[in-house]
Amino acid sequence: MQETDLCYPADACPFCAIAAAYPDPHSQYHSRPRLWTKKRSQEEELQDAVPAEEECNVEKTSPSSFLVMRTRDVVAFLDILPMTGGHLLVTTRNHKVKVADMEAQESREIGFWLPFLARTVAKVTGVTDYNIVQNNGARAAQVVPHVHFHIIPRPATMPEIKSKSWTMFGRGQRDDLDDEEGAQMAGEMRKVLRQEIKKLGKNDPKL
Repeated sequence: MQETDLCYPADACPFCAIAAAYPDPHSQYHSRPRLWTKKRSQEEELQDAVPAEEECNVEKTSPSSFLVMRTRDVVAFLDILPMTGGHLLVTTRNHKVKVADMEAQESREIGFWLPFLARTVAKVTGVTDYNIVQNNGARAAQVVPHVHFHIIPRPATMPEIKSKSWTMFGRGQRDDLDDEEGAQMAGEMRKVLRQEIKKLGKNDPKL
């Protein structure tokens, strides 16, 4: 890694803090003896990725976090400095700085969830056009040095900003996400994501 790249230890990373606050939901099954563990369908395991409402306390982390899903390898939550409403981040659970640092399993897991999450964002926001953006390194406008993908809705009317331009690949001009608004939107996304997983089970009898 070059000197100009952003980097700091995982214990200071805000994305790692969110991942730690919402552990792998399947860890409880891994810790039980096999004889005591009921065999579960793939749809049930996918549904586990979406946390129950009582689990989602925005004050679990500081600053607040608005979780949508979490698995062994992937965590998704709202950006607290959104470019537009519904701006979602999809990250690796483990602290990896760039895409090149990702393990194969992490890559497969993010690739699996991105279409689900893109449909979820579109349905909740009512905006069917969106960008999926991923930056690597400080010169490429990566602000948090933990690999993450942005799903950014592109509404017909873009936010009015002072420079009269809309910065896509950097921080740009953004407003903090209100806790109440963020919690409501994340809750709606969790609900829609559960429905999307259920549809997959109906379309694929093997799940």
